[in-house]
Amino acid sequence: MPDLHKLYETACFLFDMDGTIYLGDKLLPGARELVDYLNETGKPYYFLTNNSSKSRQDYVEKLGRFGLPIPAEHIFSSGEATAIYLNKHYSGAAVYLVGTPSLEIEFKRHDIRLVQDKPDVAVLGFDTTLTYKKLWNLCEYVREGLPFIATHPDINCPTETGYMPDIGAMLALVTTSTGREPDVIVGKPFVPIIEAIIEKTGFSAEKLTMVGDRLYTDIAMGQAGISTVLVLSGEAKKGDIPVAPHKPDFVIEDVAELLGLLQAE
Repeated sequence: MPDLHKLYETACFLFDMDGTIYLGDKLLPGARELVDYLNETGKPYYFLTNNSSKSRQDYVEKLGRFGLPIPAEHIFSSGEATAIYLNKHYSGAAVYLVGTPSLEIEFKRHDIRLVQDKPDVAVLGFDTTLTYKKLWNLCEYVREGLPFIATHPDINCPTETGYMPDIGAMLALVTTSTGREPDVIVGKPFVPIIEAIIEKTGFSAEKLTMVGDRLYTDIAMGQAGISTVLVLSGEAKKGDIPVAPHKPDFVIEDVAELLGLLQAE
């Protein structure tokens, strides 16, 4: 049994969603009961997702369909973090965005000026409405040398039936075509989203615990001093851990097991 001291000292939990709380349209075991427990005990928590294809309100509605009435303020995505980053570092800039209508809504909520022509900054999100024309335009702007920002690095997004290509697959195409990597990736496990979530929660990194299913995003948050819990209900499998550069503090089957550990404190 691992030393649970770090887990019990957590001041605020951060939960990934895809592969951790739900898989596609299926709520994973223990998720509802865990949220109920955290609400009853008054333990702060936030849902922290790299999936930038949906707006904060989309997630409120999806979680609501699962019977989880989560306030919008408790949901934080790489899309919102990217909008915050743009306002901080490129205030007033014209932005060419490759993203879903939901991500456009999220950007406009933060007063980001979106344009099709003559942008100052090029941004790639997880675009499930992707067209060849959007990618072509993005590659042209990246080739011109515009600042190039990606919302997150995830290669695949887990679903009930397997995986769908995520932004990382799109980034590979853009990089192959242009020879450029993004100048900044905002989402987990990178600095911009860590700074944003520390500011949002009001807790230092050492007081946070990230619970998620991806070794290279969720668990890599441990680099910043955040405690990490790997759930095996999504992308990562136990056999992936020995070769992963970043090791989790705890490994559990799912959030139902996490609930059991917290109740046993």
